[in-house]
Amino acid sequence: MVLFGSVINALGIILGTIIGLLLRKIPEQMKQTVMTAIGLSVVVLGLDMAMKSSDFFFVIVSLVIGTVTGEWLKLEDHLHGLGNMLEKKIGKSPTGNIAQGFVTATLIFVVGAMAIIGALDSGLRQDHSVLLTKSMIDGFTSMVLASTLGIGVLFSAIPVFLYQGGIALFANVIHQFLSDSLLEHLIAELTATGGVLIIAIGINILGIKQIRVANFLPSIVIITIIVLIQYNFS
Repeated sequence: MVLFGSVINALGIILGTIIGLLLRKIPEQMKQTVMTAIGLSVVVLGLDMAMKSSDFFFVIVSLVIGTVTGEWLKLEDHLHGLGNMLEKKIGKSPTGNIAQGFVTATLIFVVGAMAIIGALDSGLRQDHSVLLTKSMIDGFTSMVLASTLGIGVLFSAIPVFLYQGGIALFANVIHQFLSDSLLEHLIAELTATGGVLIIAIGINILGIKQIRVANFLPSIVIITIIVLIQYNFS
């Protein structure tokens, strides 16, 4: 089932939000300790994925070009601007500001390489391991967010499902137009490039340095173009 990972991810967010609303007094020290464990796990996952590349030079090139493109397009700023706009248009609830919870959670869950790479793996290889890992991370994160931001976090499950499910379905279609060798090479390089972005997300979670990860996202498109060009001219 192509959408299995996306469905589980959305359910994880919903379940985490419900638990967070029931346990609004989670000790701060516990939150910090568990989030540190999650951050370390994400870094390890990213390192493992980054090692999948057969030619890391192209990964570096895609990251440089992609990041320059993302900075030029100001993707991070636009996403935060969208969040502010939505927050002004949506009302409040007794459990917290719906807009703030929805926007904050959506940005955290959608703006990341795990959503893209995980959905591609689901669509291309029926491998849901990345999205299942993301489900656990998002589930706990939504629990923590809901304990402070309220029920708005729950509604982020909708764009997460639509976004990841759309990518998974599209990936399943393009499988018909790509040879097995090209597809295998493309997955490896996408996984490696996404792994670097996942490491950046882990660093953000650990609070070591705040990286503008959203501006790295064009590198996913750039590595795809590089692989296609390399394959056609090799």
